[in-house]
Amino acid sequence: MARSRKVTVSTDAEGHTAGWAETDLARATAPDSTAAAFFDVDNTMMQGASIYWFARGLASRNYFTTTDLARFAWQQLRFRLLAREHAGDMSVAKEAALAFVEGWRVDEVERLAEEIFDEMMAPRIWAGTHQLAQRHLEAGQRVWLVSAAPVEIGRVIAARLGLTGAIGTVAEILDGAYTGRLVGDLMHGPAKAEAVTQLAAVEGLDLTRCAAYSDSANDLPLLSSVGRAVAVNPDGSLLRQARQHGWEVRDFRTGRRAVKIAVPSTAAAGLVAGAVTAGLALQRRRRAG
Repeated sequence: MARSRKVTVSTDAEGHTAGWAETDLARATAPDSTAAAFFDVDNTMMQGASIYWFARGLASRNYFTTTDLARFAWQQLRFRLLAREHAGDMSVAKEAALAFVEGWRVDEVERLAEEIFDEMMAPRIWAGTHQLAQRHLEAGQRVWLVSAAPVEIGRVIAARLGLTGAIGTVAEILDGAYTGRLVGDLMHGPAKAEAVTQLAAVEGLDLTRCAAYSDSANDLPLLSSVGRAVAVNPDGSLLRQARQHGWEVRDFRTGRRAVKIAVPSTAAAGLVAGAVTAGLALQRRRRAG
């Protein structure tokens, strides 16, 4: 059952805002209180992008059309291949990031996220990556997901996987509903490292004893902020960086399957301009209803 939103929002001296949400399992056991592991979600913990599968789930429930979904997927893929880190593109992405949930009740989004995880995301969890996370838990360490997806969706995924919690993009809420605006930055690139640093300060973590896992060179700031960096299913740029730095590499993809999996993926900033298309479709549906 969906929980009421409990998100910790922290702003550091430089004005960087981060948000994280714990699951009900967060404080169960963590005897190693100064070490933790941070896992990117898209193509690291899960095949493809969580926000894409969430959109697929909404489409299957007739929240918008398959044409809208196809355009959504294409625009996200285009962002991954062409936009990368350009500031202007990230500004557009930030403005568009949560347009598709404007007016939605938070508890409704969490309920849908739980249903869609079970239907579409759970079969796409990399068993090998989940096992790596489990080893940290067994060692008494906390395990956090770090994703550009809304923090509520990240928390649902973390809860379903038995993890501590999630760091994610924080959406502004008014009277229990999303306004469509962000609180702070899109959880992408350097923002992930900043958020992990803020969480570490609050939770008393020693980042030199922490580990981070990602598939993308976009997450180099995150990987460089901890004592142990692991490239999981790495893109070409991250693989080169991992070899240069002597980082561990884990690849759970095989042959043709690995190529196919890369196609529907998004950048770490999976909430991009394609969300506008979904938002317009949702608005059309509301007006029609």
